Amino acid sequence: MVVEENQNQIIDTIAGDSTTATLSEDETEVETANTWRNTKELLILHLSNKLLHGDLDFRIEAAREIRKLLRKSPLKSSARSKLADAGVIPPLVPMLISSNIDARHASLLALLNLAVRNERNKIEIVKAGAVPPLIQILKLHNASLGELATAAILTLSAAPANKSTIITSGVPPFLVQMLSSGTVQGKVDAVTALHNLSACKEYSASILDATAVSPLIHLLKECKKHSKFAEKATALVEMILSNSEDGRNAITSCEDGILTLVETVEDGSPLSIEHAVGALLSLCRNNRNKYRELILKEGAIPGLLSSTVEGTSKSRDRARILLDLLRETPPEKEMAPLVLEKIVYGIAVQVDGAEKAAETAKKLLQDMVHRSMELSMKSLQHMAASCTTTTDISSKSNS
Repeated sequence: MVVEENQNQIIDTIAGDSTTATLSEDETEVETANTWRNTKELLILHLSNKLLHGDLDFRIEAAREIRKLLRKSPLKSSARSKLADAGVIPPLVPMLISSNIDARHASLLALLNLAVRNERNKIEIVKAGAVPPLIQILKLHNASLGELATAAILTLSAAPANKSTIITSGVPPFLVQMLSSGTVQGKVDAVTALHNLSACKEYSASILDATAVSPLIHLLKECKKHSKFAEKATALVEMILSNSEDGRNAITSCEDGILTLVETVEDGSPLSIEHAVGALLSLCRNNRNKYRELILKEGAIPGLLSSTVEGTSKSRDRARILLDLLRETPPEKEMAPLVLEKIVYGIAVQVDGAEKAAETAKKLLQDMVHRSMELSMKSLQHMAASCTTTTDISSKSNS
């Protein structure tokens, strides 16, 4: 009992709970740092011994003390490295699959605090075999533990060396489930974790399938379109629509699927707009006859026209290509010139104000006409080349 009290005093001292009011701020910082240096070896050794040799109750206490230390220590980065060097990670990992809920909870929090802002610890935790136990926790459908496990996967997935291991271990489907059934924080962390994993080009096409479309669209519909979260969600939607026919079919059966992308084009951040335009372009490129009218029906033209002026370089190029595809409709369904002029003028007012709107609208329309003429000329040249080739072949056959 005395040992435990002494240990708690050490932790509180390191955390800065015992500084005196008479010291200046600089003196307090120096004293706190000196206190840490004078006591860290003893404390870390004590925590490591409790994890390696203590019974379950002692290991739970040690895990909780590690979290407390890392939350309050003025030298968190050094503490994370020192604790890992002392071997605390390997005994924490098996606690994740303990039948004792407190053990799972305490070890999750300890591992999370060890991994934050420490690349080496992230890699060591995965090497110690933490991913399969985290999957087991996600299978429990325990809201609190599931949220922590998702946060742990998010943190671990930030290390490039961990991405392929996390993907091949079968984590993505459980993150997709979290998109539908998790807590609000769990859903946010699941999207970010999936976005992290999508950077692994070797497996990016297989990370998500059509089952992710509906929950992603629902989350995108509910969030602020200019948020960082929306940027990640639209990037994932674009990835699915670019790689999966089932995904493209899913968005048409998803309530407000295409409309949500159109609204993102209108109200999103530059990066959200870029991904949303890319998603719509993937639809139209893969099956123009099927998706063109669906996109036009949701009123995509104003947002796309605006993107050709205000968007990122990639957004501008994608929007122009998509507008060309959308204009390739039967004559009886083409947009009336007057309607198009009104739309372009409205965009020009938003871009340059009412005084310069007419001039800006004129330039936009000229650009559209120019692009249309270029495409028509290319089409005529292609037809002429085809006719010339056919004539040459016929002449050679007759001679």
